[in-house]
Amino acid sequence: MRFFQYMAFLVALLIIPASAIAQADRLHVRKGNKLFRKGDFNGASLEYQKALSANDTNPQATYNLGCAALQLGNDSLAVEQFKMAAKMENSKVRRAQAYHNIGVVMQTHQQYGQAIEAYKEALRCNPADDETRYNLVLCKRQQKQNQQDQNNQNNQGGGKNDKNDKDKDKDKKDKDKEQDKQNNDNKEQQDQKQQPAEQTMSKENAQRLLDAAVQEEKRTQDKLQKAMQQSSRKLLEKNW
Repeated sequence: MRFFQYMAFLVALLIIPASAIAQADRLHVRKGNKLFRKGDFNGASLEYQKALSANDTNPQATYNLGCAALQLGNDSLAVEQFKMAAKMENSKVRRAQAYHNIGVVMQTHQQYGQAIEAYKEALRCNPADDETRYNLVLCKRQQKQNQQDQNNQNNQGGGKNDKNDKDKDKDKKDKDKEQDKQNNDNKEQQDQKQQPAEQTMSKENAQRLLDAAVQEEKRTQDKLQKAMQQSSRKLLEKNW
């Protein structure tokens, strides 16, 4: 009989600390919630951490710590806490809230694939959540639009490349035209330089031809005079 009383006493001693720990983590959660509603997110975050130090399997403290982290701009910590809370929580409605928040964070960062999966998981837990369903539809549209924008940018990039190629071809043609023009100008300049020489050569040829003609005419006149003299002699000689 004493043995059972002693065991009962030990069990009572063991139950009291466990109950005190459970009350401690809930107490810190309540303090954290008050600070959160006041906008003191740093203070709330500290209280939630104290609650988790007392009971690291408290899904409410885990979830609320994620909300505080979200308010403080620490999105990565918030997502981590929401994921842990979803695994800890037995209530499907609360699990849906955790996945919903994950979806919101991912959607904000344009990580639409992860956001869509989070919203789907939230709807599996709570099919009646119209807000999550609306976010899911909107996120799918944003994902599609984002893909279209990327495709358009890629196409525009290709168009720019084509335009660059055309510009290069045009520049090459312009350079070729400019080179041809320059070559023609150089040829004209050379022709102009050669023209006086050709004109000089023409005058020299004309002078030589003229001199030759004069010499030929002189020779012709000499022959003619000699012929006339010979004829005169013959006539004189004949008449006598």
